[in-house]
Amino acid sequence: MSQPFDRSCKIPPPGTPNEKLGEFWEESPWTIASNENLSAFERNRFYINHLGENFFDVSFISGTDTDGDGRSVISADLNNDGMNELIVRQVGGGPLKIFKNNFPKLNYIKISLRGVESNSFGIGSKIEINAKSQSFVREVYPINTYRSQSPSLAHFGLNEIKLIDNIKIYWPSGNTQSFSNIKVNQHLIITENNQSYETFTSSSN
Repeated sequence: MSQPFDRSCKIPPPGTPNEKLGEFWEESPWTIASNENLSAFERNRFYINHLGENFFDVSFISGTDTDGDGRSVISADLNNDGMNELIVRQVGGGPLKIFKNNFPKLNYIKISLRGVESNSFGIGSKIEINAKSQSFVREVYPINTYRSQSPSLAHFGLNEIKLIDNIKIYWPSGNTQSFSNIKVNQHLIITENNQSYETFTSSSN
């Protein structure tokens, strides 16, 4: 059962509940039957990974603990400042929620792929970055959440790293490419089999 935008409304049943089968219907999401699993405007949760070891619950302090029926969430750099925002879609007519990233700005690299032997956007590719004895891996799979799609690019948060030692792309075709000594805070466009790359520039808001 989804949450309506108007929480005082009454929702008629789509059919006749069969009591013999244990079916039931509540006209208002606020009316929660005992021991039944209906949407009750539970608060959404937001966790941040810490060094790959554990997670911190930052739901309240980040403002993401809304009580909408969130079903789809993606991250995307909406204002091109290198910091991903969160976009949450709700079921039942609730508003689209955009949470701006206000964390301290650090370094990043964004990579878009253009396939030749592989598919046009390099979907299914694996991108590996090595810098300061650290390895970062992203796979290009834009459809990775329920009823939502992320941008067809790889976004790497690099903290205080200022130079990337090596970028390696593993294409679905089986081809591989490698680039060395890459400056951070750029959006690269890499075409399959090309020995060089392009940079994408766009004004920040």
